[in-house]
Amino acid sequence: MAYHSPQQIAQLAVETGARKVHLPLHSMLLLGFLGGAFISLGYLLDIRVVASLPHEWGSFSAFLGAAVFPVGLMLIIIAGGELLTGNMMAVSMACLAKRVTAAQLAKNWFWITISNFIGALFVAYFFGHIAELTASGPYLEKTVATAQAKLEANPLAAIFSAIGCNWLVGLAVWMAYGAEDIGGKILAIWFPIMAFVAIGFQHVVANMFVIPAAIFAGYFNWGDYFYNFILVFIGNAIGGSLFVSAFYWIAYRRELAPVSNTESKEE
Repeated sequence: MAYHSPQQIAQLAVETGARKVHLPLHSMLLLGFLGGAFISLGYLLDIRVVASLPHEWGSFSAFLGAAVFPVGLMLIIIAGGELLTGNMMAVSMACLAKRVTAAQLAKNWFWITISNFIGALFVAYFFGHIAELTASGPYLEKTVATAQAKLEANPLAAIFSAIGCNWLVGLAVWMAYGAEDIGGKILAIWFPIMAFVAIGFQHVVANMFVIPAAIFAGYFNWGDYFYNFILVFIGNAIGGSLFVSAFYWIAYRRELAPVSNTESKEE
């Protein structure tokens, strides 16, 4: 499988982040909707696989759920989509390289957050609630138990859990940039995403699905959700922008190809 060196990945991350902020708004919103929906479909698959497994299987059942969850990011990277946590890495890298401004970064994160949320709510409501895929039996029990565990985490624990999550998610996207074929991208995505799910880290877009799915079933409330959202957003932003982008920017900044002012304006 053909692949790029870490230094080349750093350059690709800069270029990809710069392209993301220059997407037309309608494209950003459509791709963001798909990103939220795809991550939610991966989480829905996880719940449907795990919920009815015997309790005696213990952590192996968690591994099985984690093994299927990465389909969401595979769809985003290969089929096309915009994901907030991935953009927290890529757009931050472009910002550090002075290819985009802080205002452009904030605008991108804002619109992708909104559109990811709409996509996640769509899956939670229409597939989880209306189609009853998370609304009854062991699937409801698993959804509620998962949402409850996320909501009951103390604030510091939620933030650090989210940092760990987007350290791994950012690395999954980073390594996917390093692969030149679909098989390589799938492998690059699968291991880090499987790891974050099996560990139990908190992901802001995944939470956009599982907590509202429990709310639609009559559990918890939107105030609980939005408090969790703020904490996990902060942690994910730190994990992607600091632990991936900033670290690699510091390591490779002297090796990144300079960009002329003309090229920057044309993007």
